Amino acid sequence: MARVVVGLSGGVDSSVAAYLLKKEGHEVIGLFMINWHDTTGTLEGDCPWHDDRLFAELVAKKLDIALHVVDLSEEYRRRVVEYMFAEYEAGRTPNPDVLCNREIKFDVFMREAQKLGADYVATGHYCRKTVSTLPDGTERFHLLAGSDPNKDQSYFLCQLNQEQLRYALFPIGHLLKPEVRRIAQEQGLATAKRKDSQGICFVGKVDLPTFLQQKLAKKVGNIHEIKAEWPKFSLRPTRDSHAQEPTQEELEALAKGWHYTVRDGKKIGTHNGAHFYTIGQRKGLGIGGRKESLFILATDVQENVIYVGEGDSHPGLWRPALKIERDAMHWVNPDCTCAVGETLRCRVRIRYRQPLQTATLYSHEGGCYILFDEAQRGIAAGQFAALYEGEELIASGVICE
Repeated sequence: MARVVVGLSGGVDSSVAAYLLKKEGHEVIGLFMINWHDTTGTLEGDCPWHDDRLFAELVAKKLDIALHVVDLSEEYRRRVVEYMFAEYEAGRTPNPDVLCNREIKFDVFMREAQKLGADYVATGHYCRKTVSTLPDGTERFHLLAGSDPNKDQSYFLCQLNQEQLRYALFPIGHLLKPEVRRIAQEQGLATAKRKDSQGICFVGKVDLPTFLQQKLAKKVGNIHEIKAEWPKFSLRPTRDSHAQEPTQEELEALAKGWHYTVRDGKKIGTHNGAHFYTIGQRKGLGIGGRKESLFILATDVQENVIYVGEGDSHPGLWRPALKIERDAMHWVNPDCTCAVGETLRCRVRIRYRQPLQTATLYSHEGGCYILFDEAQRGIAAGQFAALYEGEELIASGVICE
């Protein structure tokens, strides 16, 4: 049996993970992270970290395991929150939860756990890990989707590497959420009926503009509407699924985001800062009286202009492809690496909970291009695209435009 340090967060998932590990006979130690102190922008009713700590203490007492507390707030601010501010300021759409897992839970936190003599570090993520052995004896660690299709969290771990996976355990990845709740209830764990956390990892559910105003100032700008009949929409090349393999130039054109100027649309309102908005967003514009909702098509943080279109079918919301710079492509499973000139059929998601989309990865000197079988809505620079082969998450990368 092994010594396993569990990231005890005060939620039901990590609580049941700790219980299952102890039931298996492991020496289990709880470790609670304090990662954020500021409540600026936190919505009323969202539990701050001290409530989480109280629940973690109750669970540790019930399971009769030691609980240690570590304050990682400085590392979290520097490696996750500052990244988030910088991305929004640059007009991109970050995913702080992906960075939190790569930089905090499976890096800084893992090192803290190893100080406690951990052989492994366990979390309450809904995903799975398997191990295979290569002909030369090297172990290869595979990150698989969770068994619960409604809770699969493998996307959030899409930036982990082999060394991080080596020491990771996911005890509830094979379970469905109702089963986890049932186990917690049967064992009398205080977290059994506690609601799942929402919002930004370790910060909580926030009013994003208010949260971002800690660093990013309000700046009144204009909202321009782009009509669905904008002439350039009809100029984008289309692809026949039976056509020959596209050239890099064709892929570059298909993956390019839409760019507008104020001359392309009519001013219909104002906003408080283009950096507070993301592509595909429909709430927070304050413009009503439309048959269909207005969606953000693009933001220009240099000119402080937001471009919007009416209706979910607006052509400005949809793109057939995306691009990832070669040095931004991360192979979770190195055996799947796609060399220059190679292609790979795979399934892809660009946001959590999005159903997997079939696509082809084209690897070129000038970048990696993902061409979807069907056009995708709301592709935005800064998002992570995660690639799957079957149940295995094999790679990911930051969308560059």
